[in-house]
Amino acid sequence: MLARTADNLFWLSRYVERAESLARILDVALRLATLPSAYAGTSNEWESAIDIAMCRNLFFESNEVADEASVTQFLIDGPNNPSSIRRCIEIARHNARAVRTAITTEMWEILNDAWSELQRQKFKSFTGKDLSRFLAFVKEVSLRFDGAAYRTMLRTDHYWFQRLGMFVERADNTARLLDVKYHVVLPETESVGGGLDYFQWSALLRAVSSLNSYHLIYRGGIRPWLVADFLVRRPEQPRSLISSYENLNRVLDLLSEQYGRQGPSQRLVRKTYAGLQNLDADTLFQTGLHEFLTQFIADNNQLGLAISEQYLQ
Repeated sequence: MLARTADNLFWLSRYVERAESLARILDVALRLATLPSAYAGTSNEWESAIDIAMCRNLFFESNEVADEASVTQFLIDGPNNPSSIRRCIEIARHNARAVRTAITTEMWEILNDAWSELQRQKFKSFTGKDLSRFLAFVKEVSLRFDGAAYRTMLRTDHYWFQRLGMFVERADNTARLLDVKYHVVLPETESVGGGLDYFQWSALLRAVSSLNSYHLIYRGGIRPWLVADFLVRRPEQPRSLISSYENLNRVLDLLSEQYGRQGPSQRLVRKTYAGLQNLDADTLFQTGLHEFLTQFIADNNQLGLAISEQYLQ
């Protein structure tokens, strides 16, 4: 396969997954904004959304205050935001068109229809319900695209590069979504593990469509250390960090077999995967979840660079 084709397939899936992640980040912020701390004026959920999306400096170049209207407009359709939801789907469609013969008709039609729908949307007129419906639409596009790829693509290197992009981006997104809890400051009158803390963790689980799954694994109530365990090291959870790296490890092994050689990307993914397998959840939470996630995001970015240098250039 041409490196250019592999690159387009890799980034096609990354941008679809990134659009979904931005929708989930906004969903978390929208849910947290309805909690009691928002009424007390102590919550920074909208500012945390731009922090998690890694666009703080760019946002404040054109906005003075991070509130619902400015943040949602910026992350959905900001004209100076190169990673807005609209821009992500536009780039994904562009990459799909460049590899039209490498993907299936169903995959192309999902992205093309999504782009046509975005062209009809008037983002500045969103109300609360309109915003919720739009975020659900973006998540549905990603789910449909993922399902179409899984059901219709041949299991060749075209498929494996498409999956690589999805799992690298998903691991990054899950780490950032979990870290959102550490950008939302509890009021001084609230305790960790208290009522408000409970609702914040519930909002996070709902935003990643995992609240019911969590209760199937952990029969008790919502506990911060169990949420961390669930989204970091439970392979049953398809959005967990260890699930993403289990899949990355498998896909990179398949590519090494197909091309007859291994390289830095295989070594890096095995190192991170082994670390996640040997991780103790209680120790992780007590010694600093935020620090662990920051390092994980950096390591995941390094893996993405290694894949690019080994296969996509």
